[in-house]
Amino acid sequence: MNPLLSVITATYNSEKTLKDTIKSVLNQNYTNFEFIIVDGKSTDNTLSIIKEFESQFKEKKIPFKWISEKDSGIYNAWNKGLKLAIGNWISFLGSDDIYLENALKKYATIATSNPSLDFLHSKVKLVDNTGKIKFIISDKWKWKKFKRQMKIAHVGSFHNKNYFKKYGKFKEEYKIAGDYEMLLRAKSNLKTFFFDEFTAEMKDGGISNQNVIAAFKEVKKAKINTGKVAKPLAYFDFYFFIAKYYLSRILKK
Repeated sequence: MNPLLSVITATYNSEKTLKDTIKSVLNQNYTNFEFIIVDGKSTDNTLSIIKEFESQFKEKKIPFKWISEKDSGIYNAWNKGLKLAIGNWISFLGSDDIYLENALKKYATIATSNPSLDFLHSKVKLVDNTGKIKFIISDKWKWKKFKRQMKIAHVGSFHNKNYFKKYGKFKEEYKIAGDYEMLLRAKSNLKTFFFDEFTAEMKDGGISNQNVIAAFKEVKKAKINTGKVAKPLAYFDFYFFIAKYYLSRILKK
């Protein structure tokens, strides 16, 4: 039986990119899914764009839910989406990201064969505003590596709904690295599946890139508090990856 998928997108003043995101969802050849948009009370044309697509989802008989109210950040929005989601598998697609052709079909096929897994993930393209590929995110999950560094693109993944039932919702005290903290909770017991195909494109310049130091601080906090990484090692990683990040920017220039 084809599993019901839930795709959750958080928006706030996303008028420049949201149409492409919605179209990429609407044009999937797999239709046993629901699409949920959680808007943070946008003041631009975001809501008009959302309403514009309601009839198209209805024509395809795809459940389309949306709410618009103030939130305290992306993880607050995602938690609202989790309350609305009824799918067996749940994903979080950014309002400036897109699914590639047949992405949901690929996930559904793997989920059908592996219902007891916690997390499915794939390759993702990181692109600039012109669509040029800047980086490819492609790495199998291994606990020893993952507890030191997040090398999985959340946009290219689906979570088993049972994972949230077991480990709880996103911690809203995090503003950037809450998705990493969430997956650290299972530690080495996390059951994953990586398939070597592209399913999504994400735009460069997200919140974690705009707030590099804050992002690394949250990662350090998650490693120590949730991943139980020793403090000296977590601090070493903190300074090492900051230095590596800025060195790479210098070399690119």
